Amino acid sequence: MALPAPWDHPEPLAVASAPVPAYGSGSLADLLPTLAAGMGVPGMTAAIEELTPADRNCVFLIDGLGWEQIKDHADEAPYLHALLGSSRGGTGRPLTAGYPATTATSLASVGTGLPPGAHGLPGYTVRNPATGALMNQLRWQPWTDPHAWQPYPTVFQLAHAAGVHTAQVSSPAFQSTPLTKVALSGGTFHGRLTGEERMDLAAEQLAAGDRSLVYTYYAELDGAGHRYGVASDTWRGQLMYVDRLVQRLAEQLPPRSALYVTADHGMVDVPFDDEHRIDFDADWELRAGVALLGGEGRARHVYALPGAENDVLTCWREVIGEQFWVASRDEAIAAGWFGRPDGIDERVYARLGDVIAAARDDVLIIASEREPKESAMVGNHGSMTPAEQLVPLLEVRS
Repeated sequence: MALPAPWDHPEPLAVASAPVPAYGSGSLADLLPTLAAGMGVPGMTAAIEELTPADRNCVFLIDGLGWEQIKDHADEAPYLHALLGSSRGGTGRPLTAGYPATTATSLASVGTGLPPGAHGLPGYTVRNPATGALMNQLRWQPWTDPHAWQPYPTVFQLAHAAGVHTAQVSSPAFQSTPLTKVALSGGTFHGRLTGEERMDLAAEQLAAGDRSLVYTYYAELDGAGHRYGVASDTWRGQLMYVDRLVQRLAEQLPPRSALYVTADHGMVDVPFDDEHRIDFDADWELRAGVALLGGEGRARHVYALPGAENDVLTCWREVIGEQFWVASRDEAIAAGWFGRPDGIDERVYARLGDVIAAARDDVLIIASEREPKESAMVGNHGSMTPAEQLVPLLEVRS
C-alpha cells in the first residue's frame, strides 16, 4: 500500500528577505540633513554623499510619484523622464522612502531627518500606548498633543535658527495641521491654491536669501491614484500636469540653486477580487486573538490581546506568509525596517504592532467594515516593493 504524499506547505517569506530601506545613506530621511549640511547648518550630516552642495535648495515633493511610475510613463511625463539620469547626484539611482511607504511616515522622515523608529510616526494608523486606541497620524484623529507625539525639531527649524531663509509653499489647508507642525514647520509657511502659484512663489522664496531652503508639495496625483489607479486616464492626466509644474519651476530657478524632485512613496493597483483583497473582517483566522488592526492594507500593524502575541504571529504566517513578510515587533526592529535597531525610541516601541505584515505580492489586507473607504481604493502603497518604496531624487541646477 502506497503511503500518502507529504503535505507540501510552502515556507513563509523570511523576514530577512525583505528589501530594507537605505536608512543613513539613501533614504528620504537623509535628504534634508544632506542639503542643510551643505549650507553649513550645525549638527547636520551629508548622508547622501552623491549630492553636491548648493546655496539655495528647493525640494518639490509630489505625493505618490514613485520611481517606477516615472520610468513607465515617458509619454505623459517627458520632462521628468528626461531627468531620471540626474537622480541622486547624477548616479541615476532612486532613494528609498522608508517603512512603511506612506505619507505621514515619509513626510515626518523628510522634515525631521529621522527614520520612523525615531520620529514616531511609523504608519497610517498605530496604537497610542497611553490610550490603547488607534491614532490616525495623517488625519491626527483622535487628537493627540503633536509635540509630545513627535518632540524632535525639524530640519527647517534648525536651518532657520542658523540663518538660512526657510519657507514652505503648499496648499493653505495644510498650514495649521498637526502633521505640518511636527514634520514641516520652521521659517515661513506660504499657502497657495494652484500648482502654478506654488511654483512661482517657490522660485521667489529661493531668491529671497543668499542661503535658502524651500519646500513645496503637490498632493492630487496621489488622490487620483487612490481613487482610480495608476493605470487610469485620470492619473495619467495628473502626471502630465505635474510634469509641466516641475518644468515651470525649473525654468525659474535663481542663480546658485538646486531643485530636487522627490516623492513620499510610489503606488500599485490591486485587483478587486478575493484572491488579491483578503478581508480581515470576514476572516476568523486572522481576527483570532487580535485586539486592534492598524496600519493600512499593504503595511499592517497587528495588536494582539494580552498573551496571544505568539499565536497571532503563527497564524498570520500560516495564512498569509507566502504573500506578506510577517514579523514580530522585535524581528522587524532587528531587521532594520524602522531604522537602526539601536535607534528605536522608547516612546515609539509600543506604537509598533505586536505583529507587522508587509505585502510582497499585489495583495491587501482590507477591513471592509472597519475601513470602508480605505478598502475601496484602487491604488495602494505602504510596503517595501520597488513600486512603492523607490522614489526619485531628480535634480536641476542653475
